[in-house]
Amino acid sequence: MSARRIVHLVDDDVSILNSTATFLSAKGFDVERYDSALKFLESVTPSIAGCVITDVRMTGMTGIELVVRLRERRISIPIIIITAHADISLAIKAMRHGVLDMLEKPFSNTALVNSIETTLARWNEGQAKPNLDAINGRLETLTTREKEVLARLLNGLPNKIIAHELSVSTRTVETHRATIMSKMEASSLAELVRMSLSTPEFGG
Repeated sequence: MSARRIVHLVDDDVSILNSTATFLSAKGFDVERYDSALKFLESVTPSIAGCVITDVRMTGMTGIELVVRLRERRISIPIIIITAHADISLAIKAMRHGVLDMLEKPFSNTALVNSIETTLARWNEGQAKPNLDAINGRLETLTTREKEVLARLLNGLPNKIIAHELSVSTRTVETHRATIMSKMEASSLAELVRMSLSTPEFGG
């Protein structure tokens, strides 16, 4: 088993932890399971290989707190977070701490495997150094209003507040958001945030 196929699975819901581990093992991953973030921290070493998949809402220590602790200890490993309560603020916080992907529950088994394989490949290729020319080119396709919406999204504002600030309907903001995702070629909220934060205009 290649080290890059190791998955460290962290979730305090034991039934989900075990079922996910069983599925990933059947798909050829070498799975290490932990039913708390603290147990994972107790076992982790600087030479850890593979990737980490952690739930966000856990007792004792949240997934985001786990990410922060790993970064404080300068432990470098690709991380995927899983949440049933995804929002732009969470995505921004996660991306700023180096999380590479965020899966929103419920997600398919295919989406999980794709996320792991993409994350590992990106990490192995140099931690996914963004193609800034391509990203900036996509940004140039956004209208002024779409950039205004994107800037507010990256500040963690919900659609209703953005609509109020821009004096438009919530439905209009939702339409702009969908158009932004399409023009930026972002397959997920996490990817949109990650790309945007890599640019000088929005956070680089």
